[in-house]
Amino acid sequence: MILCLETATPVCSVALNDGTKNLALRECKGQNAHSEKITIYIDEVLREAGINYQQLDAVAVSKGPGSYTGLRIGVSTAKGVCYAADKPLMAIDTLHAMAYGMRDHLGAQLQPSDLLVPMIDARRMEVYCSVFNASLVSLKSTEALVVDEHSFDDLLDGHRLWLFGDGAPKLKVLFKEVPQIQIVDDFAPSAAYMATLSDQALKAGDFVDVAYFEPYYLKDFIAGKPHVKGL
Repeated sequence: MILCLETATPVCSVALNDGTKNLALRECKGQNAHSEKITIYIDEVLREAGINYQQLDAVAVSKGPGSYTGLRIGVSTAKGVCYAADKPLMAIDTLHAMAYGMRDHLGAQLQPSDLLVPMIDARRMEVYCSVFNASLVSLKSTEALVVDEHSFDDLLDGHRLWLFGDGAPKLKVLFKEVPQIQIVDDFAPSAAYMATLSDQALKAGDFVDVAYFEPYYLKDFIAGKPHVKGL
């Protein structure tokens, strides 16, 4: 029994899986969704599956890259559950989990030569992204990429690219004349997509230190300038 938390983007998602399938899922999107909903959703998925915290085998948290605040809330909550229930913590790469979800989303549309490019919006024309083949093998390390019309030229020869995640829709105009690039604008991260990777991590004993683990922010957090006089 693995509790999975996904908070790297505006989506707050909590799932419970048994290593082969998801048993319960709760998710929503919105301002302050993470801080307001995550603990409620955890209680709800456990109750739906008919188990308690002590019956969990591990907790898996989406480690990033993504929203600084969202990642902090997800990791802090995961650590709290692990401390209280004395369970191990696993960190799952956000973009890799998204690739698993997209493979299932595409189904028969996905061809062996296709490439999956999960993206998380990093504002303006920048995205956090990586590249996977149709077998979900990583071909390119995660990077913060400022996208222009030539960003994927080295990947287009013999391949169709699927760009997806909340960083992809803003690229529609940029790549509208490139038939090899398909933009999927209705895809969002979900804790449900963490099932396979979390099961692999549990079987391999691939745990992180509950006390010292930090999310993978990719870029340093830059606080906004306060607008309240005197701060």
